[in-house]
Amino acid sequence: MAEAWAKPKAKAADKGPVRTVVANNKKARHDYVIEDVLEAGIVLSGTEVKALRMGRASLVDGFVLIDRGEAWLEGVHIPEYFQGTWNNHAPRRKRKLLLHKDEIVRLSHKVQEKGHTIVPLSLYFLDGRAKVEIALARGKKEYDKRQTLREQQDKREAQRAMRQRELLT
Repeated sequence: MAEAWAKPKAKAADKGPVRTVVANNKKARHDYVIEDVLEAGIVLSGTEVKALRMGRASLVDGFVLIDRGEAWLEGVHIPEYFQGTWNNHAPRRKRKLLLHKDEIVRLSHKVQEKGHTIVPLSLYFLDGRAKVEIALARGKKEYDKRQTLREQQDKREAQRAMRQRELLT
């Protein structure tokens, strides 16, 4: 009888939000200096959600456009759901982003400055809801990209040298 009133055991969902990444935009971090990162909800149709759950999406050509006080995600490729019928979605259609009004206003003011844009960094499911991580970014010059690659190579070489030193001792 005492067992009926006992506290239930913790479930896997109680450990925190579960984040399942569908797509990353590695090219964005290479081509842009990331200044600010936001998480936004995304309005999707049923077949788009099913295609994303299968892990199919590409953010490479994606960008965010602010039009009449609304944020729109453009250029993101979510392929058609192969089991979909005539009701399937267009792969590169505009998708509305769900942001607070003050976030949209702040982003629109920043984008009007020269050299700034908004790019998607990753597309994921957070507790079953589709989210997109967007970033306010400034374009890098060619020499900045080379400098970043050089720094990454130097860091890798230093880590290799440290590992070799640890193995020898």
